[in-house]
Order: sequence, then C-alpha cells, then structure tokens
Amino acid sequence: MRGRFPLLALPLMAALGACTPAVTRSAPPVQASTPVGRVSFYPQETGLAWTYLPEGETAGGAPYTLRALGPTVFAGQTVLASQLTGRGAEQTWYRQVDASGVRLLGFRKPGVTVGLEPAWVEAPTEGAWRVGLSWQGESRVTVTSDDGRVQAQGTLRYRYDVQDRRRVTTPGGTFDVWVVTRQITDDVGGLFPQAQQLWFAPFVGDVRTPEGLLLTGRNFNAR
Repeated sequence: MRGRFPLLALPLMAALGACTPAVTRSAPPVQASTPVGRVSFYPQETGLAWTYLPEGETAGGAPYTLRALGPTVFAGQTVLASQLTGRGAEQTWYRQVDASGVRLLGFRKPGVTVGLEPAWVEAPTEGAWRVGLSWQGESRVTVTSDDGRVQAQGTLRYRYDVQDRRRVTTPGGTFDVWVVTRQITDDVGGLFPQAQQLWFAPFVGDVRTPEGLLLTGRNFNAR
C-alpha cells in the first residue's frame, strides 16, 4: 500500500513543520486546574493541558497545546481522548489508561480515522519501569475516511526500549524522566518515522514527545 496514501505518508513532525505561526489562530487558554491528588501516574484527567515547542526552537514561538478531553467512545469502547493543536496541526488520540499501562486504540487527523486492533501498548504497568525494560507488539491498522471508505489496511509493528533514567531541564521545568526509544514499522505508507526518542515523567506525562516537542508548560502540578 506504500505510496497510495500520501496524507499519512509523513510523520506528524513533518506536518507540524510545514505550518507557520503566522496563520495560527490561538485557542483560548485552558482554565481548568486539577489538584495534585487527582493526577495519575499516566495523567489523562479531563482538563489537564500541556504546551510544547519543537526541540531547538527559540522560546516565544506559538506553542502546540495538548489537552485531555475526557471520556468518549471509539470503536465501541470507552476511551480517553486527548488532542494536540497549534500552527494548523490537529490530531486526537483515543486511549485506555489505567494502572496496567497505556493502550492506544486509534487516532484521528482531519479527514481520516486510524484504528488499531489489538490496541497498541504505549506504556507498561506502572511498577514495571526500569532501565533495560522492553516491550513490543503489532496491530492491524485500518485507515478510514470521513465518508466511511477504507483507504488502507496493513500491519504496524512496534518496539520500546527504556534506555536511561536521567534528570533533564526544558522550558517547562526540571524533571526526572525515563528515556525511551520507540521503533516502528508499518506497511500502510509510513504512519510514523521508524525510530524516535521520548522522555516520560510519572505524574507529568511526556516531557519530550516522539515528534520532538519539548514541554514548556502545564496547568497542573506534579506529585
């Protein structure tokens, strides 16, 4: 199917880089603030918000904003939705999140919805984190347009390796993070770049996203 689905042929970061701040319409600021006691290890509580800038970019640029939208239904299952917006970009993820880990059931970009079966395991059981931990799996991918037509189907394979635990500083603060390398292959046109590094901090979330965005702020305090 490679080459027949150009809309998703480039990683999210390429789409972000193609947009310019000049055409951005700023979203209203998020006013919700979640008490520390209600923020979970994998924070997804409704109303939480994070802001990011591309790694290496000078501070002061228009940020990308990630918001936890709360419960909804995706593929007949109850999930938690989160949405990234900014600089013309828009993507919504649908996950199940609990003490056993984080599972991605699918995501949506303008015009298309991507379903994953079985769900993609993005993070392990809370107590499993350690340097040297790895997990892998594969999911059947179905890409559907808004009119209900299936545009592509195939298989996505992923592997995660926890490489380090370190202290890092970003414009959003200083954090103790797990450094994770994510490797992905697929046969539906390259939904994601093959290898990425992310930084995860418990009770905070992604300090560096797989798309190379660094945390600059959030509307809640870590535990």
